[in-house]
Amino acid sequence: MPQAGRRVSSSRPALWTSRHLDLLVETDATTAPTFDPTAVPRLLPDHDLWDLWPIQLEDGSTASIGGGEMWMALSAPALGHPEERHDQARIRLLAKYGGGWKDLGNAFADDASPGSREWSGSAVRRPDGTVSVFYTAAGRRGEAHPTFRQSVIETRLPRILDGDGPLPHEEHREILRSDGLMYLPADEATGSPGNIRAFRDPGWFRDPADGRDYLLIAASTAWDDRFTGAIALAESRAGAWSLLRPLLVAEGINHELERPHLVVHQSWYYLFFTTQRHSFHPADRAPTGLYGFAARTLTGPYRPLNGSGLVIQNPSRQPDQAYAWLVLPDLHVVSFANYRSEGRDLRHAEAGQARANFGGTVAPMLKLTLDGMTTSVVPCSEVPAEHRP
Repeated sequence: MPQAGRRVSSSRPALWTSRHLDLLVETDATTAPTFDPTAVPRLLPDHDLWDLWPIQLEDGSTASIGGGEMWMALSAPALGHPEERHDQARIRLLAKYGGGWKDLGNAFADDASPGSREWSGSAVRRPDGTVSVFYTAAGRRGEAHPTFRQSVIETRLPRILDGDGPLPHEEHREILRSDGLMYLPADEATGSPGNIRAFRDPGWFRDPADGRDYLLIAASTAWDDRFTGAIALAESRAGAWSLLRPLLVAEGINHELERPHLVVHQSWYYLFFTTQRHSFHPADRAPTGLYGFAARTLTGPYRPLNGSGLVIQNPSRQPDQAYAWLVLPDLHVVSFANYRSEGRDLRHAEAGQARANFGGTVAPMLKLTLDGMTTSVVPCSEVPAEHRP
């Protein structure tokens, strides 16, 4: 069992360095099977879908309501260049029945969020049946042009219904923003995804060692005249959230450690995150993939899995086929189908070409095996099914 009776310490963060990346090699154990993102059946025919996360129970398992698992994801109309979806992102509610999915519509009413867009987060169902949703508010409600101010929002859904339309909810309350000290402000007026500072993707976690709630946040810290990616930790005390020292800093090698999350398995704390090949310094120093570190306690010290930190990479001939991997407590791994790029950078391609090569739906499921500091990936027999009516 994880160690009990200790308080969160102010220990120094783990560093992810060039020395670790020098150990990175492409192997079958860390490479996902090749698939064609454009051949995967779309769950939402008229909307792009990405960045999935389950509604969890407080023990970390996926909530089941009305006979189906409850999930959230980001969605936007499938129009124009796929990279433009981030400027229209909304959180969508989904139900999963075996291998099939049912769309339950937007989770929140229009203009409920204090931001102009809703970016990734996490959700937990409480014993009274309500659901705490933690997500990223990007920009400001009503702004004429999308800006990139980011803050962490909490709201409470009083119930989850197997129906259509936005759900009743409580006030959307800002609970955390970057402090400008440990973490750089994420408040840029202009920019683009992948080129902005971060304070987003809150991942909820209850530590079995102390029974308390924490959030992991994709953040940025200063590095020379640039910024570098970090994973921030926040703790909840007496209903208020406060920022702690980062768990991990990418020591000048990467500026974007997205969707951080923790899985406790056989007394190890596995810290996972995703990043893209163009987020490394220099670009393409390492592949787009799921990366991870492990420790014996929540606050570490963390060491990179497989020596380099690489857990799952896209195959070299399809380096952008999937993204935004999320490891569940049962070690299944979900992601979304991204680009059939064959090495091209379709982020800057003409809109029609990029759209023709974009998946925009749930990718084939994977599963991990974890053995201390060593991991391997295997395909899962379950693949995404078409939209369940």
